[in-house]
Amino acid sequence: MAKRDYYEILGVGKDATEAELKKAYRKLAIQFHPDKNPDNKEAEEKFKEAAEAYEVLSNADKRARYDRFGHQGVGGAAGGGFSGGGMSMDDIFSQFGDIFGGGSPFESFFGGGRGRTRQAVGSNIRIKLKLTLEEITNGVEKKIKYTKKVVAPGVEFNTCQKCGGRGQVVQVTNTFLGQMQTTTSCPVCGGSGQTIGKRPPEADHQGLINQEVTTTLNIPAGVEDGMQLSVGGKGNEIAGGTPGDLIVLITVQDHEQLKREGNNIIYDLYISFPMAALGGEVEVPTVDGRVRIKIDPGTQAGKILRLKNKGVPELNGYRRGDQLIQVNVWTPTKLSSEEKAMIKNLEESPNFKPNPGRNEKGFFDRMKEFFH
Repeated sequence: MAKRDYYEILGVGKDATEAELKKAYRKLAIQFHPDKNPDNKEAEEKFKEAAEAYEVLSNADKRARYDRFGHQGVGGAAGGGFSGGGMSMDDIFSQFGDIFGGGSPFESFFGGGRGRTRQAVGSNIRIKLKLTLEEITNGVEKKIKYTKKVVAPGVEFNTCQKCGGRGQVVQVTNTFLGQMQTTTSCPVCGGSGQTIGKRPPEADHQGLINQEVTTTLNIPAGVEDGMQLSVGGKGNEIAGGTPGDLIVLITVQDHEQLKREGNNIIYDLYISFPMAALGGEVEVPTVDGRVRIKIDPGTQAGKILRLKNKGVPELNGYRRGDQLIQVNVWTPTKLSSEEKAMIKNLEESPNFKPNPGRNEKGFFDRMKEFFH
C-alpha cells in the first residue's frame, strides 16, 4: 500500500512552521498514544505513522529532500533510522520523549524522559488527577497520596548465578550467515543481577511491600484534558533496578460558566434589551476573577467582545489566549399588559425597525475572524 503524504498525516500545509509541526504531532500523539488505546493495533500504527512523519518534517535537511523527491528522498520510509512499520515504540520514546520540552518534575509527557536501558525497571503507576479550569490556566502545585511497591526492610539479595550479576545474558545462534550474538535481559533475575536470598513474611516473591507515599506535582499552565504527564522514578521499585514512573492522566472538570476552546475561553453573556439599546456596564467572570466591561449603546445580539490575555497560556510557550464574550440579548417570555403596550408603541418607531448595514457581520464571519 502506498505511503501517505507526511503533511497529510500531520494535517498541516507544506508551509507549516516548526511550531505548527510540533503542535500537530503532539495532538496526534496524545490521541493515539498506546496508554490511551490499549490493545488497539490501528491506534498504534497511527501513533507510529505520526512519529515517522514528524521525524522527517522536523529535520530541515530531510524535509527539503522529501519536498523535492517524496518518500524516496528520505530512504523510502522515514529516513535516517526509522523504517515505517518496523519502527518500535522504544525508537519513538527515545527520540521524541521530550517533544513537549523538559521542566521539573516532569521529564516527558509520555514516560520516556529517562530513556530506555537494559537495567531492570519497576512497573509504572497510573493515576488520574482532576483539575479546574483555573488550575490549568495558572498552573498549580498538587500534593497527592498513592500506594507504591518498595523493597521491604530486611530483604537479602544474592548475586544471580545465571548472569553473574550482570543482568544480561549472551545468546549465540547459528545462521546461514554465520553465528549471530544477541544480548538480552537475564530470564532468572529479570535484569536486576540479583535474586532474593531472604525476605520477611510480609514481602511478596520479589521482596516488595506496599507503602503509602506523598509526592508534590508542579502542574504547568496550559495542560489539556487527556494529557499524560510522567514523573520519573516515582513508580514501583524493583530489587537491584530503578523505580518505574508515575503516569498522571489529566482530567479537567467542567466550569459552570466558562468553556475552553483551544487557548481561548468562551463566555455567553446575557443582557437585557434596554442595556443593549442604551449601553452600560456589566460584571463577567474570568479565570482570574470577575471584571467589569462596558456595553456600548446599540450593541447587537451575537456581538463578540474580546478580553486580551484572559485565556489559557500555551504549554511551554509565551503567548496566552483571550476570553471571547458572546453577547446575547435576552427576550422576555412573559409580559404584563402595561409592558406589552409600551413595546407596541416602540414597534412603530423607525429606530426600532431592523436595518442592518453592509458592514454588519454575520455569526460565522465573526467567529471566523476571532478564531483564525
